[in-house]
Formats: sequence, structure tokens, C-alpha cells
Amino acid sequence: MSEPGASADEVDVAAVVVTFNSTRHVAALLDSLPDAFGELRYSVVVVDNDSTDGTPELLAGRTDCRVIRASNDGYAAGINRAVNASPPAPAILILNPDATLDPHAVPRMLEVLRRRTGAGIIAPRVREEDGSLSPTLRRGPTLGRVGGLSFTGLPVFAERIELPGQYQTEHEVDWAVGAILLVDRRCFDGLGGLDESFFLYSEETDFSLRARDAGWATVYTPNAGAMHVGGGSGESATTHTMQMLNRVRLYRRRTGGVRAWLYFGLTIVVELRRAVLGDRRSWTTLRALLRPSTRPPQLGASRALLPT
Repeated sequence: MSEPGASADEVDVAAVVVTFNSTRHVAALLDSLPDAFGELRYSVVVVDNDSTDGTPELLAGRTDCRVIRASNDGYAAGINRAVNASPPAPAILILNPDATLDPHAVPRMLEVLRRRTGAGIIAPRVREEDGSLSPTLRRGPTLGRVGGLSFTGLPVFAERIELPGQYQTEHEVDWAVGAILLVDRRCFDGLGGLDESFFLYSEETDFSLRARDAGWATVYTPNAGAMHVGGGSGESATTHTMQMLNRVRLYRRRTGGVRAWLYFGLTIVVELRRAVLGDRRSWTTLRALLRPSTRPPQLGASRALLPT
């Protein structure tokens, strides 16, 4: 095994992590990596996006990763920085700081990446902190799936795949939550990395869908396991607003025209329903949808009613 982050020689897998106020979780992630990689040669690069909770100091005391301190230009920008700072590797392991990997998870994911012709992204089986299945697989965005989740429970109206049977076998999916993803370096480079204009949320959706457009499949495997706490950097009205605005931006970029306006209008209806039912964050999101000047400036989407 290589010494993580210490050599410019090629490794089997380059692990990349972006932290933002992640003191509660990132140590557990880093501690899980030696067993998760097994005999593979690997590197670990952590980009810290200007944390203020002591994360840089915690990371400075570690000897098992290379740490890069950066301004907070968003999650995608942090991942791209980490990849660019990593040694050569045929595969990139994208990790959220609030995830941990099971022993031998990475060799099992890498085996699928190497075996499956056309595979560009591998997603493992993920569980919640209490051990229950985390439904990380997703269907592509459509007008019927505007809210991403659906109170009807019908697949045609929901991006999130809830059926337990869909998590028992290896198969291709439209996209998967980006907390733990193994990516073929040729796929990553061919797409120019993650799209930094999203800042936070939807970057993994965009990446997987662009990969599919270019002939690369996203493949789920139940043979590699991981745990994801979720919300490790906090959830707020601002991050919820970013999430919903980015969903509209993604759909517009992939469709345009009348359908994009319909998606935007339906998003307003979805957020109004959530607000009336008691989700206070949705009032902030509604205001941002209807008043571009109130949108988070990091998205650069404040000039037109239909966000770009």
C-alpha cells in the first residue's frame, strides 16, 4: 500500500474528499479507509472549503492524507481541486466527509468498474447510521418527478428508488447520490470534471447524466458497503433553496423551452405545498424562485426568472 497523499507515483485509486465544518465526521471516514482499500495502492486528498469549526486543525494533525485549504467555491470545485492535486490513478473515489466505508469496499467497487464494459461510475450499497438501507438510487428528472420524492409512492412520480429489490442485484441506474462514488478517470476527464456552476447539489446528477450521454454507465453494486450519516455540514433554508434551484437549472439545461418553464412552475407548486404543510424552509425557497434577486449569489442565477 502506498503512503496516502505522499507520492506522485501512480496509485490504483485516488480518494478525494471535500470538507466544510466537518469535525464531527471526517476522522471516522479517514479511519475507515485502510481496511476499505485493502491491498490497493491509494492516495487521499482532502480539500477544506474554508471551515471555521476546527476542521483544518483536525486535518493538520493527520498523517494519512494531503490537505489543501481553499476558499469555499462550492463542492464541485473542491472535488475538482482534489482530483487535480492527486497522483495519477485510473479511478477516482469521491467521498463525503460524513461517510465511512466497510472493509474491502473499494476493491469490490473497482472490480465492477473493471469488469463492466462501459461502466464509468460505481455506486455501493449504503446504509443509514441506524443500519437501515439508505435509498441512494435515483431515476432521471422528468416533469412528473419535479419534487424528487413523491407522497404517492408511484415510481413514475418519484426520482428516489424505494423498492428493496432494486438494492439486491448489480444493475445500471440513471444516477446515484454522490456521497460515495468510484469514477473511471477517463470518464471524469472526458466530462471536464464536475460542473462547478452548481456550487452545491445536483452536481452528481448532472455528472451521471452527462456521462450517460457520452456512453458511460452508472452501475450499482450491492457487494460493496458503506454508511452515510447525511447532513454532515448542516441543512438550512439556504441549502434547500440551492437544491431546488439547481434542480430547475439542471432540467433547463437538458431540455429548455416550454418544458423548462413547466418544470419551474411545478417546482413553485411543490414548494408551496411543502410550505403550507409546515416546512418553513420552503417559504424561503418560494421567495427565491419568484424573486431572482433573493437567490443565493453563489449560484449566479439571479438575473432571470427562469434560473440558468
